Amino acid sequence: MSHFNKAEQDDWMTVYLKYLLFVFNFFFWVGGAAVMAVGIWTLVEKSDYLNILASSTFAVSAYILIFAGGLVMITGFLGFCAIIREQRSCLSAYFSMLLLIFLIELVAGVLAYVYYQRLSEELKQHLTQTLTENYALPGKTHITHSIDRLQQDFKCCGSNSSADWQRSVYILSVESSGRVVPDSCCKTVTFKCGKRDHPSNIYKVEGGCITKLEQFLADHLLIMGAVGIGVACLQVSPTSTSKAGLLFHLTGPSNLRGTFLTKIS
Repeated sequence: MSHFNKAEQDDWMTVYLKYLLFVFNFFFWVGGAAVMAVGIWTLVEKSDYLNILASSTFAVSAYILIFAGGLVMITGFLGFCAIIREQRSCLSAYFSMLLLIFLIELVAGVLAYVYYQRLSEELKQHLTQTLTENYALPGKTHITHSIDRLQQDFKCCGSNSSADWQRSVYILSVESSGRVVPDSCCKTVTFKCGKRDHPSNIYKVEGGCITKLEQFLADHLLIMGAVGIGVACLQVSPTSTSKAGLLFHLTGPSNLRGTFLTKIS
């Protein structure tokens, strides 16, 4: 009788543990979706700005997060299969992918924080040069569009100030038609509105577009770094470690196959 009660208790404990693992795995899957969403949001929200950055680190970090998030979601399904089918092959694949995801997310998070540290210097060196040497030139349509959107979105004009445009190849050329700044500097954009640089007509922002773009990128990099490193740390937390032990226990030879399915059917 005591042997029967012990077996029944083991069966119900197995069911309880499996339900618990389902919950853990569900949140793991949601975390993967969040990581992917942050990566996609970073690229889609202000993708035009990537054209005026000297380094590709910002974009690479976002792509890594998207890849890691997708891998997390696939791994989550593997985890569900490992729990239901109780196969060690599924379990081995599951934990191998967990390790891979941990490394990928860690790399993405570290890249984001490293780039954050040198962001200000890169913008100061590169943005002014891009504005003065590449704007409205043949073959530079993507850069021209990015700069126009930057100035309109952030309501700014020039890298540090509107005076930066006085050294622009475009403004000094006949193609500018007498403009002193591009039309995208205007508060209300109309054709050739850039001919008048009075504060009532164009944006005069202290610090120029550099300050606005730096703050925007810094905020995104902090989010990317926090999400990447945060989710990676969660994967090696005590909860995840106990999850591994429980899964190996549930797939051990002493447990009856199909107990969980029997109990919930």
